Amino acid sequence: MIFFDKVSKIYPAHLAKKENVVFKDIFFRVEKGEFVLITGKSGAGKTTLFRLLTGEEKPTKGKIYFEDKDLSKMGPGNIHIIRRKMGIIFQDYKLLSTKNVYENISYVMEALGFPDKEIEKNVPELLELVGLESKTYHYPEELSGGEKQRVAIARALVCNPDVILADEPTGNVDPYYTMDIVNLLLKINEKGTTILFATHDKDIVNSLDKRVLTLDDGHIVRDEMGGKFRL
Repeated sequence: MIFFDKVSKIYPAHLAKKENVVFKDIFFRVEKGEFVLITGKSGAGKTTLFRLLTGEEKPTKGKIYFEDKDLSKMGPGNIHIIRRKMGIIFQDYKLLSTKNVYENISYVMEALGFPDKEIEKNVPELLELVGLESKTYHYPEELSGGEKQRVAIARALVCNPDVILADEPTGNVDPYYTMDIVNLLLKINEKGTTILFATHDKDIVNSLDKRVLTLDDGHIVRDEMGGKFRL
């Protein structure tokens, strides 16, 4: 489903500083339906990896495939078709403070061209899935961090994506609610959606018994099934 074929990402030197090598010849596959934890210290390239996969960044060298399509060759006019197959969850939620929970999801569907009847049907279903039916008309400032992230997850599911890219989704969530977010993503994965979960939370990594891909110094230094958090 996802294939990074000897991908390098190097930012050129700027103002006499040396070039920044984020990745050098990384190589890995992710099969449909997998749940993969991506770990590494801050600056190891977890976010850059996601930006390469969504086409926001282009590799300096190598090829990136998503469902057999070479993303490194796709231009802006075509990459949006691929992005509709991806749901993205951010650490900082990216909710609109002036819109309530319902509107934070419906405006995305409107922008994507969904008809009103489909929006009216799907938004309540998504809120039920993430357990926020009672918060439909609440605004972000009235929600806990865990509830905000569940809204963000519902929003990421509007196109029924093939893959979810979760970039430190529990980073701003109270530890009490962390496993609620993790369990919700596990539930989504059980329905067949591929999950790439970037995190530096060792407790999450050690508790899940999932595949762990560890980035360090521009390389994948570990790729283990049932892996654990390692420094």
